[in-house]
Amino acid sequence: MRVLLKKRNMLWTKIDQYSEFVRGSINSICATCKRSYCICRKKSSQRAYRLTYKDRQQKTRIVYISRSQLPRIKKMIANYAQLRNLIEQLLETNIKIFKQEVYR
Repeated sequence: MRVLLKKRNMLWTKIDQYSEFVRGSINSICATCKRSYCICRKKSSQRAYRLTYKDRQQKTRIVYISRSQLPRIKKMIANYAQLRNLIEQLLETNIKIFKQEVYR
């Protein structure tokens, strides 16, 4: 039981490390204008990046991201994946603690 409680406390301290996180995915799109004879149609145009996620009502939301913010957003998405993994471990640990308390 003590080992499980220690593990739970360790998981909580790890969760505190991921204060900056976001759920979603990054898409890159080709930014061209709508004019039919523009030079951007002939040359490869600049790429634009956007974060796509779902809100509470499961409605898809899009946030455009500047190139300077791209590494930070990628790190925040990775933090979210790690945070979900830690929460799953915490859930399993809490269930084990609960089972041991019930059978005492």
